[in-house]
Amino acid sequence: MTALYNDIIFGPVRSRRLGLSLGVNLLPTHSKLCSFDCIYCECGWNSDHPGQRRFNAREDVRELLAQTLRRMVEQGTPPDVITFAGNGEPTMHSDFEGVIEDVLALRDALCPSAKVSVLSNATQLHRPEVCRALRRVDNNILKLDSAFDATVRRMNNPQGNYSVERVVEQLCSFEGELIVQTMFLRGEVDGAPIDNTTEEEVSAWLALIERIRPKQVMVYSLDRDTPCQTLIKVEREELQKIAARVEALGISCPVAG
Repeated sequence: MTALYNDIIFGPVRSRRLGLSLGVNLLPTHSKLCSFDCIYCECGWNSDHPGQRRFNAREDVRELLAQTLRRMVEQGTPPDVITFAGNGEPTMHSDFEGVIEDVLALRDALCPSAKVSVLSNATQLHRPEVCRALRRVDNNILKLDSAFDATVRRMNNPQGNYSVERVVEQLCSFEGELIVQTMFLRGEVDGAPIDNTTEEEVSAWLALIERIRPKQVMVYSLDRDTPCQTLIKVEREELQKIAARVEALGISCPVAG
């Protein structure tokens, strides 16, 4: 069963990829707001959560994060990472750059060993302030699930105009200071097969990875409930084979199976 994050600050949780992660949700706490509507989203379909759709205020995020970090540090359990995730796409926030500025200042003052990570679908990279903010964090983790527009439309359901080529050009502008994250899955959507692990898909995706040259690629598969019930998890051994092809390009590629 898919579920929303009901708090602005949530966790900490043990992340498969990031360690002890304290979450920051800039999106509505009782609804979902995203520029994608992914078939695998743990928060469910956008249409399932039509409630009040407004971003959490910058001041509330700053205050609640400060309280939580102070408590965790006092308890001797500071987070390994402060992760922007939550009920949709965090970079859609109208003052995303300001929020990042606040969080970096709190991190530096209260738990300087923690990293700041942003999980993003890369749809807001046309906004200069979003790119500036992402360049300041430790881990800007940007989604690229396929090299083909048709596959992205079926896997990610972009809510506006989306072009893989345009997004790849924007990813290249980070000059390697980014992490690319890719979900691999197979199954059926609306009665038709979907599979981004075919040789055609993987080869085309690898060509884009080589072009982008990120500092790291994260590959993973299904781990939580999905709104589309006809999807199949890709096993760790298969993910490791894909990762080996990335590492042959000289790019680190951890696997979360």
